[in-house]
Amino acid sequence: MKFAVIGGTGLIGSQVVKKLNAAGHEAVPHALSTGVDVISGQGVDEAVAGAEVVINVTNSPTFDEASLAFFRTSMDNLLAAAHKSGVAHFVVLSIVGVDQVPELAYYRAKTLQENILAAGPVPWSIVRATQFMEFIDAVLSWTADGDTVRLPATPIQPIAAKDVADAVAGVAVGSPLRGVRNIAGPEILPLDELGRITLAHKGDSRTVVTDPTAGMFAVVKGDVLTDKQAYLAPTRYTDWLS
Repeated sequence: MKFAVIGGTGLIGSQVVKKLNAAGHEAVPHALSTGVDVISGQGVDEAVAGAEVVINVTNSPTFDEASLAFFRTSMDNLLAAAHKSGVAHFVVLSIVGVDQVPELAYYRAKTLQENILAAGPVPWSIVRATQFMEFIDAVLSWTADGDTVRLPATPIQPIAAKDVADAVAGVAVGSPLRGVRNIAGPEILPLDELGRITLAHKGDSRTVVTDPTAGMFAVVKGDVLTDKQAYLAPTRYTDWLS
């Protein structure tokens, strides 16, 4: 099968390309660096032409209100090209619980992306993942101040990027779900405890202070970032750290 992987040079996309090609498929990565601009539309038709499946793992450059315009425009351009080219399956990577946190502009934008896909003309699948282990350092940096890192006790079920790529590739080679597949890491940890584990592993002497108002995840209520019905990936956080 031939796959066009939009965002195929990034953290997830590059691994999806590698996995599909290793399995004997033809997966071609597309990104700004290869001349494909999903906002202006430059190179989009050419990238999609001849592909049986489009995998979209692009991401907005910002997490604010501007992300809504990014996902609206990019999806309109990609779906139009995919429909014109006769693509049989369009796969998007999203976030577990994304439609349950309207307080976050970025989550509203990802929900918009899902809705545009589901209402579009191409058979589709959505893979929703929990938070990537690779992003925990960035999460800590958002609320770091001197010797202190402030984090809420929001439950997080982190998943390794490798496991996300496995799931995306697996869905992409199958029939369109016309629905959602949830994937998550194997263990649920409070974000503040995750911060302590991370700093201890790195020999970082900073102190994690539990602060229910700190950072983007402060507005998340309950366990919407976890999913008891999700497929559980094998990689545990401490093993990934090691």
